[in-house]
Amino acid sequence: MGGSSPRSGLFPPGISLIAPTDFAKLMKAFTDLHLKTYLSILIMVLFGPLGNVLLGKGMKRIGAVAIRTPAELIHTLMLVFSSSVIWLGIASLITFFITYMLVLSWADYSYVQPASSIAYGVVALLGHFLLKEAITPTRWLGVLVICLGVFIVSGTPPRTTEQV
Repeated sequence: MGGSSPRSGLFPPGISLIAPTDFAKLMKAFTDLHLKTYLSILIMVLFGPLGNVLLGKGMKRIGAVAIRTPAELIHTLMLVFSSSVIWLGIASLITFFITYMLVLSWADYSYVQPASSIAYGVVALLGHFLLKEAITPTRWLGVLVICLGVFIVSGTPPRTTEQV
């Protein structure tokens, strides 16, 4: 049986033992994928809600917007784009969006989207502490249920498909 190992007959065709060095590489890649995915989701969870809160805070400072004429539109745009808080919000959301695109390139959407839903907890905390919003017990319960779902999803592998 030219070239086959003595143990190859123990397994069905196409299945063989993994050499220890290959197994170590596989485990490192698996660990790196988890670490890279967790860190990326952490960035998403922080910068997405932060960007939205900063946009909300900036727009609250501007006040209610009513655009009836082109002059009012230009005036509103000047107010919006001269706000440093709004620019920080935009930068945070760009950071979120770039990280989101990157993580989707190596992890399954069905993993990333639920796992990043922990951001709902961050939204509630930021809303309460930065925007001084009252969060009802029912909302806190809803956030807790979402966070429990995230905990369940995080126990699954980030990627279940082969790379294309």
